[in-house]
Amino acid sequence: MHASEDRSPPPPHLISRRDALGLIGLAGAAALTGCAGSGLGGSGSSAPLYDVSLAQWSLHKPLFAGGLDNLEFAETSARLGIFAIEYVNSFFKERAKDSAYLGEMNARASDAGVRQLLIMVDGEGALGDPDEGKRTRAIENHLRWLDAARTLGCHSIRVNAQSAGSYEEQMERAADGLARLTEHGAERGLNVIVENHGGLSSNGAWLAGVMQKVGNPSCGTLPDFGNFHLGGGEWYDRYDGVRELMPFAKAVSAKSHEFDADGNETGTDYRRMMRIVVDAGYRGYVGVEYEGSKHAPEDGIVLTKQLLERVRGELAD
Repeated sequence: MHASEDRSPPPPHLISRRDALGLIGLAGAAALTGCAGSGLGGSGSSAPLYDVSLAQWSLHKPLFAGGLDNLEFAETSARLGIFAIEYVNSFFKERAKDSAYLGEMNARASDAGVRQLLIMVDGEGALGDPDEGKRTRAIENHLRWLDAARTLGCHSIRVNAQSAGSYEEQMERAADGLARLTEHGAERGLNVIVENHGGLSSNGAWLAGVMQKVGNPSCGTLPDFGNFHLGGGEWYDRYDGVRELMPFAKAVSAKSHEFDADGNETGTDYRRMMRIVVDAGYRGYVGVEYEGSKHAPEDGIVLTKQLLERVRGELAD
């Protein structure tokens, strides 16, 4: 976001609990919005190549089982040594317009010293639906999450580019829905970013083409290292896909499943992948998204964090 005057409140991790509770209705996103290709990391020669954040989906098992509550996410992330978080709307689906609840989320993040980066939005309709009426309703369904993200001081909401039809038809339909939603996001100082999340959205060339059609700097991508299943047992090359999506990236998802005895992820060459990310000029947050079953969720998160930090040191050298 480019603005000549910044009247937004400070990020949640720099304010008191009392002030956090008073943020409702204020434009908290302006100071946090990242620029395309750079994310939200620090700048300057002493800044790390990238910072590490935590995707809430890493803890989906205890969250769904009731062993962990959404309001405990920020504190849990801080306890694991990660001070930036990415929410999933599934874990507070009915709270998007609950001012008191969002205020408590702000307060919890402030108490933990954690920055709230984005909300991953699912289950609100297909933004590329062939039916124009349904597409419009999907756009309208996402507006409450834009408002919630603004209240939480996030820089973006992550959406899906689900559609139907031919390759070209889906590109046109998804670009239309995304472009219209992005206009609403830009009005709120927020980005709308798309993850490769199955179907044609997992085709890097297709999603890059959608971004080009949208042509709005407030619309970008969230490349996920593992989500390149096209359907029917067919996979898109993950390294090619990330390379194609990085020019539009405003966030990155470091998907992980299993680790070997040396702490390396067995399905993705993190050194090769993070070289692609860094060479694209990205200097923002890289989100830990552990999805495996071999390790307990918190153990998998720590293993992913340690690998990202180790690779960061190697790339810096």
